[in-house]
Amino acid sequence: MKSQSDLRQQLLKLDGRGYKAYKILEGSYVFDIFTLFIDHVQGDPFAEPSEARIRLSNSVAGFPEDLWSNKVRAVAFRDFLARSVFSAIPLVVPGQRGIGKSGLITIDVGGQEVLERTAVIIGDGWLEARIEFGLPARGRTIMGKQAEVMLCQEIPQIVTQAMQWEQSSQTVCRLFIDQIENFNSIQSQLPSKGLVAFVADEAILPRVSGVSDRPLVESQVTKWHAPDSLAVSFQVPHLIQYVEGQSKMVRGLGIPQGVTVIVGGGYHGKSTLLQALQRGVYPHIPSDGREMVVTVPDAVKIRAEDGRRIEQVDISGFIQHLPHGGSTKTFSSDDASGSTSQATGILEALEVGAQVLLLDEDTSATNFMVRDSRMQALVKRTHEPITPFLDRVRELYEGFGVSTILVMGGCGDYFDVADTVIMMDEFSPLDVTAEAHAVASRLPSNRQREVSEPLAGIVPRIPQGDSVSATKGRHKPKIVARSFDELVFGHEVINLLGVEQLIDRSQTRAIGQMLHVAATGLMDEVRTMKEIMDCLENLIDEQGLEVFSFFPTPGRHPGNFARPRRFEIAATLNRLRTVRMRQKS
Repeated sequence: MKSQSDLRQQLLKLDGRGYKAYKILEGSYVFDIFTLFIDHVQGDPFAEPSEARIRLSNSVAGFPEDLWSNKVRAVAFRDFLARSVFSAIPLVVPGQRGIGKSGLITIDVGGQEVLERTAVIIGDGWLEARIEFGLPARGRTIMGKQAEVMLCQEIPQIVTQAMQWEQSSQTVCRLFIDQIENFNSIQSQLPSKGLVAFVADEAILPRVSGVSDRPLVESQVTKWHAPDSLAVSFQVPHLIQYVEGQSKMVRGLGIPQGVTVIVGGGYHGKSTLLQALQRGVYPHIPSDGREMVVTVPDAVKIRAEDGRRIEQVDISGFIQHLPHGGSTKTFSSDDASGSTSQATGILEALEVGAQVLLLDEDTSATNFMVRDSRMQALVKRTHEPITPFLDRVRELYEGFGVSTILVMGGCGDYFDVADTVIMMDEFSPLDVTAEAHAVASRLPSNRQREVSEPLAGIVPRIPQGDSVSATKGRHKPKIVARSFDELVFGHEVINLLGVEQLIDRSQTRAIGQMLHVAATGLMDEVRTMKEIMDCLENLIDEQGLEVFSFFPTPGRHPGNFARPRRFEIAATLNRLRTVRMRQKS
């Protein structure tokens, strides 16, 4: 193992040489208070950045071990430490030096949500931050002096500012971790209270804009306050700051299991509430405004996706008797319609364990959601293959225990099947369940329920491993997350724009690696989609996200994986156009 002085001398000797000479830096270096492991050196200034790990002993870092005393706190602490490193970088690093990524230092951090990541790892007696950096170059010529400043001066300053308890914002750190533990506590209590979601009083749901996930400033928003009829309270392990003091009881609106319809005029907050609920499967950072918007972890947002790929899904419970005799029990399509894609999305989510469906009429296929009495009178049932979701939604709950939260602003027919109706009025929630049921009684829709037979169980599917390949000829697997909603997988580009609860590029990156591992080791002609998702989750729980890395040496990078849910992993596989499935008999 070399020293900081050795690294400095190497860098100065490299000054003026060709860029590939940087490769000699790979290895480990002992600094005064930490060890720097340079795992990978980029091939040129425009390539993917170089990768390194900064490891400190607990005795040097000084963080109290109660900050990671259980898994929830450990995930929160690791997230906080990664954000601390990220915040310290611009205070130390002046910016780009040279071409391409030269001189840049970064670490993988999230947005408003807190996810399990590989950016920071807690080991046996040590902490480790995984960073990426661009080694400086002018053209293809090494700038050794600037590299020496970056690695031997700036990185030690970042470590001092961000990775030592004495220099940390200790109160902020504890509040951050306590907040995530409070969220987890509420999420775990929801089923026992018969709820699928909770929105705490004082929550701020609106965002700055459609392209920003940050909260709208308080002076411009109406803070959330639950009507008494839907109000519930939760005991949490840590104090919550309120306007009038502190408490361990959190009051807010509880959304019960069953069928919940969200109504209201345009621009009054219906979709804003649903978007908060779909993100509420993840904890949020303090001051986000939605840190106490909590949804059960197995809730899935469903939308129509014209043109998506479908493979061997039994959608006959929603669509039957296609023209020209096409079967819907083993339905496949390379160019699905809005209605077939939405029906498929529901069944694919249920196949891997979804217990709550989230739908918004704005992103749904109208003919899939409802057929009113006039349309039924004109287009007879014998000529309509679609069984509307309206006619299945109660059956999903009563027969399968699957709840639904639905935004509906243009069709009151859902009042007939709703257990709870919430009206959004200038971003304030009102319980209008009794009024909605009264309206339904006073103004009957006169439509006929269009169900010819009960909804059958979900038909499991078995993916074929040889149809899921990330390799391109004899080359190494090619897996690139271009963004959070686009994954390059071998020859294919998977469009994930319709997978709305996939929120982070690092989740997408991890999913790509997981599909490769699944195809080469788990898809054995026997395991179903659900069983494969079970195996992947068990691998993460037992060995961590790093198990999916291409690196052969345990403990090395990646420092840029974030944990996805099983639903988004399955959704990505379902949208791979080469995938082939067979139904389990």
